[in-house]
Amino acid sequence: MSVISTVGLSKSYGADDIFSSISVSIPRAARIALVGPNGIGKTTLLRVLVGLEESSAGRVNRARNLTMGYLPQEGGIDASHTLWEECLTAVSDLRAQEMELADLEAAMADPDRTAAAIKRYGALQESFERNGGYTYETRIRQILTGLGFDSSDYDRPLPQLSGGQRTRALLARLLLMAPELLVLDEPTNHLDIAATEWLENYMNQWEGAAVIVSHDRYFLDQVSDTVWEMSSSRIEMYRGNYSAYVQQRRERWELRQQIYQAERARLEKELDYIKRNIASQRTQLSKGKLKRLSREVQAIESLGFEAVQGKNWAEISSKAAITVHPMSVAEVEQRIHSFKEPSNRPPRLSLGLKAARRSGDLVIRTRDLEIGYPDEGKPLFSAPDLLLKRGECAAVIGPNGAGKTTFLKTLLGQMPPLAGEVIMGASLNIGYFVQAHEDLRPERTLVQEIEAVAQNMLLADIRHHLARFLFTGDDVFKKVAVLSGGERGRLALAKLSLTGANLLLLDEPTTHLDIPSQEILQEVLADYQGTMLLVSHDRYLIDALGTRIWEIQTGQPRLGQSLPGQSLPGQSLPGQSLPGQPLPGQPRLQVFEGSYSQYRAYLEAREIEHSGLEERKSEKAAASKTRRTSAVKLERRRRARLEEIEGLVEALEQQLEVLSRKLESPPADLAELQKLGVEYVQVQSELDESLSEWEQLNHNNT
Repeated sequence: MSVISTVGLSKSYGADDIFSSISVSIPRAARIALVGPNGIGKTTLLRVLVGLEESSAGRVNRARNLTMGYLPQEGGIDASHTLWEECLTAVSDLRAQEMELADLEAAMADPDRTAAAIKRYGALQESFERNGGYTYETRIRQILTGLGFDSSDYDRPLPQLSGGQRTRALLARLLLMAPELLVLDEPTNHLDIAATEWLENYMNQWEGAAVIVSHDRYFLDQVSDTVWEMSSSRIEMYRGNYSAYVQQRRERWELRQQIYQAERARLEKELDYIKRNIASQRTQLSKGKLKRLSREVQAIESLGFEAVQGKNWAEISSKAAITVHPMSVAEVEQRIHSFKEPSNRPPRLSLGLKAARRSGDLVIRTRDLEIGYPDEGKPLFSAPDLLLKRGECAAVIGPNGAGKTTFLKTLLGQMPPLAGEVIMGASLNIGYFVQAHEDLRPERTLVQEIEAVAQNMLLADIRHHLARFLFTGDDVFKKVAVLSGGERGRLALAKLSLTGANLLLLDEPTTHLDIPSQEILQEVLADYQGTMLLVSHDRYLIDALGTRIWEIQTGQPRLGQSLPGQSLPGQSLPGQSLPGQPLPGQPRLQVFEGSYSQYRAYLEAREIEHSGLEERKSEKAAASKTRRTSAVKLERRRRARLEEIEGLVEALEQQLEVLSRKLESPPADLAELQKLGVEYVQVQSELDESLSEWEQLNHNNT
């Protein structure tokens, strides 16, 4: 059975409806990505699911004794003890067993208590070992290290940690608890790429269920097997990961558009016949057609084009609210013309990033470059001699605090390098997107911000330009100080689009953008004809745009690769451009020519290439484990679908039983009896299909 299911769930705050009529089911072991535009109610839905908020209508059904773990978007742990002590609270049961085992060991020394102590000790020790009692400290270290904590952080009191660190501490505790259901709201917000990839691997080996809200599309690609797309009135389900969802969504939009165009053309043709013949000798025929057309229009208004296509009238009338009296010709015509094209797309940004002029072929060059602050005494990192040509996109990645933003400021000449030089190409017009939006002045209005970069632009043109970035009406006169993070990002992009830049330096451009806005920005940047230097944690964006990867390596190996400087000569792979040989552990920029996916594959291949015989055997064992893990994931999905079908079968059988009782004492109204008969046949058909799929899934397991 499902761990959680909802029926007709709605939530309102006063007169504001957040969502309505949400009916979903979370099977055991499901990995569900919840997506939708900002403000649609995703966080509110999560809080209702875990019981932190009550719904305004509908109900939430939770499995008996269900254990849940909830990670909020912001906020961590409000406690005064240390990070290590916080993690120990997740294994309090094991620690209690550990203390009891110690007491029993002491009791066994007492002859009068030996027999009873030995009996209890054996059963308790088996339970303690089975639940990881002898390895819980190792697991704590593994999880803390994976989430980016250093051993020096273990004894730090939680109040001394930053907000992001406290959120990571809460995530560590939840992973140690291993609940049956994890509900994670933006779990990667405070993780760098290395920690995010560790979490992906952890989630893929974990056997519980999870519902995840994240703007990290690459993360959703790796961990989800179902996507829920949320709107204010429904959740639409898609099978597969995020990339599969994008493909299926496009196909559904195209199909709905085809249905809409075909059905509207048919309705207009029917209406045209009625208008031409309503006053002629064919009046009765036209009136009959008008009556049928009136019912069809009402059914479409009630159920939608898709729901009525290919259905007979008995099926449609049982679901739609239809009035008896036909409409007038004018009313039918007005309602047909008011039908809107089907689309679950949110409002779309209409960005326009165009280079006003062509730059030189050589855009950026560096020699013997060292990046850092003079008062710190040592560089943040050094770089090989870099070269960025016109039309290329270099993606700069690395852990938080490695110096990525400092690198951009050095290239821009806003701060000097510690050593070496930066040579900028000819005919450059540089556009700079600042991560913290420092170039936006809080006291200015949106109109004034646009005027700062386009002084001759008329107010009407400014309003039109801002509308392309979803700022309409009086929003254009808001102060920057009251804007949300996502709104500031859109305003910064609106300014950037007016610069005509042929070199874009983008520092975390997708921060605070919802997924639909990220997708649009990606499409626009993909069409941009200039040169880009992109600093981002958004691996989906990096993989789509980056023609080369510049990674700042701080001495900590990532993805299991050797440290820089430990490569064997002659072992490089095609497409790779390695820097010189820095000292092991010295922070340095690594250059790779190719996409992010190719870079990951290169790192993994290099680890195998540089391993000895024993390491090769270990790698084969790991590959075998990966295959077993894949088999486990497939089996988990099969079991989850089985449980989902079993729940559906149970509901359909109950529905069928209710209909059977009604048919045993049939109503006198013939129309009502016909409606019951149609519904009975439909439910029986759905039940047969579900049982057939259930049998097929069971057969696949034999």
